Amino acid sequence: MNEFWDRVLDFCVDTTKTVSDRLNANFGHIQANIKEDGSLVTKADQWSDQEIRKAIAATFPDHGILTEETVHIFPDNDWCWVVDPIDGTTNFTRGVPIWAISLGLLYRGTPVFGFVYVPPLKQAFHGYWYGHSGLTGYTGAYLNNQPIFTSKDDPSPGHLFNLCARSKAIFNQPFPCKVRMIGVASYNLLLVAAGVAIGGVEATPKIWDIAAVWVIIKAAGGEFVFLDDHPVFPLQVGQDYGKNSIPSLGICRAELIPVFRPLVECVTIDTPHGFAKS
Repeated sequence: MNEFWDRVLDFCVDTTKTVSDRLNANFGHIQANIKEDGSLVTKADQWSDQEIRKAIAATFPDHGILTEETVHIFPDNDWCWVVDPIDGTTNFTRGVPIWAISLGLLYRGTPVFGFVYVPPLKQAFHGYWYGHSGLTGYTGAYLNNQPIFTSKDDPSPGHLFNLCARSKAIFNQPFPCKVRMIGVASYNLLLVAAGVAIGGVEATPKIWDIAAVWVIIKAAGGEFVFLDDHPVFPLQVGQDYGKNSIPSLGICRAELIPVFRPLVECVTIDTPHGFAKS
């Protein structure tokens, strides 16, 4: 099985590097349009989406594809890629040097491999998490091929917790950590996997925002909580995931879920289903 995972990882490294070379030329120099759901899109998003879909079809012709910009219906394939061609479009258009390309690989509807490349920082995250799939192979989570682990620390005013832009209701109550807003859903949560932040919350992510990082956080020793308690995985064949928001908490370890879940559940209140992402 490791031969297959080597092929998957090499594909992700090569494809995101090729795509990011052109995206870097557009970084901070391109205008965005507003989509029907209120989120931003640029010609760079659309080009990146197209190039990644073409690369997947050429390398893994029997795999399905679900992407932010084009394909929202989950297909009837054992293997399916879930793609965010540019996570952090606002940062990308405004010249903020944190944005990412996210690739999650699902087996029978559940993520088992995640890869996220952050071109401005030259950081590549990947991880393997097989759950009850019956698959085997490499394990763990990695940043630039070095193992990463979630923090074992207890929360304190000197530790970080990451918010999304629609999580500001948290400020209406005492909070045990310093907070940061990154502006990129995947990187927000990847900092939990890397042990930088105790946790992170996203109020309105879509499946392409979290498919890859779900794997990486779990592979690094953390936990991923869906705040509305609706089961997300396995994804359902034929369902349209284009408008489904999935309020999520990434946390460094299970023991802290009872500490942080009550504090962040307020982010799901009055949040319209399918509201725009950053």
